[in-house]
Amino acid sequence: MSTWAAEAIRTIRAKHTPTPLRTVRVGGAEIVMKDESTLPTGSTKHRTVAAMFCHAIASRDITETTQVITATAGPVATAAAHFATLLHLPSTALVPAKAAEEVLARIENEGGRWQRAEQPPAALQQEARALAARWGGHFLDHFTAAEPAVTAWPPTIADELFAQLPEPPQWIVVGAGTAATATVIGRHIRGEGLPTRLALVDPENSAYFPAWATGARDYGTGMPSRIPGIGRPRVEPGFHPGVVDLAIPVPDAASAAALLWLHGQGIDAGPATGTSLWGIHHLITKMGEQGPMATLITDSGAPYRTTHLNRKWLTTKGLDPTPQEAELTW
Repeated sequence: MSTWAAEAIRTIRAKHTPTPLRTVRVGGAEIVMKDESTLPTGSTKHRTVAAMFCHAIASRDITETTQVITATAGPVATAAAHFATLLHLPSTALVPAKAAEEVLARIENEGGRWQRAEQPPAALQQEARALAARWGGHFLDHFTAAEPAVTAWPPTIADELFAQLPEPPQWIVVGAGTAATATVIGRHIRGEGLPTRLALVDPENSAYFPAWATGARDYGTGMPSRIPGIGRPRVEPGFHPGVVDLAIPVPDAASAAALLWLHGQGIDAGPATGTSLWGIHHLITKMGEQGPMATLITDSGAPYRTTHLNRKWLTTKGLDPTPQEAELTW
């Protein structure tokens, strides 16, 4: 490994500190929430992208002169801009044509550049890969590279979470975007022989629940998720259904209702955490589970003040949370 590569990896890893735990009581159950919104770019994707950078640097896919390309306007692009800037590398996010200005501003604030895609969103990955080839850069493909990277670069989020907990929880509940986080947690549980079970929550339009239920790894819905960060129209390579004990489909309005309930408890979280909380509600009210449970605050509510945390917006999108809120009496 070159001197630059070794120093770059040390620099990335030295910047990480464990994220804190927050606790909320739901009925008679104690829910521990690992707050990934405290990471420097505000999302659990920060942790994932750090591992992807280390993996690509160790493999010599990223060197001291490499242009880093991402294909998203979301937290992955923001985190990639952060780490590229940290290492004095150029970075460009290829973003959907209709990406909002406030989203693009977050990429710029981390020192990254962005470029609007010429192709429709379904072709974003292919366009980014072609762009990286044309520029001689490296395409940081979070859908294919996230799971092997987070597995290869411990301590993982699972290592960190279980080291912080006084005892293994009865359940850990998470959603899946790339599925890297769910997979690394599930593998940790099995590798350590822990009694904890893993529940995967899946929003509307996503392929993960039907793929888990049917065993069809090539399942696809062709429809995008309305819950940022989780849910995919197809099963991504990082998904390993064998490490999941239970998959729970969650209506999007239920995710919104649980998110609003969380904010009422003083927990600042994004929509994906609402999905996980509804999954916990299912475990408690439908399955009678009462043991300690854990989940993630994958990002904060700040980007969603005018969307998923806004009742008027929810209603216009057909996501009126009122019926589901009536169920959250615990």
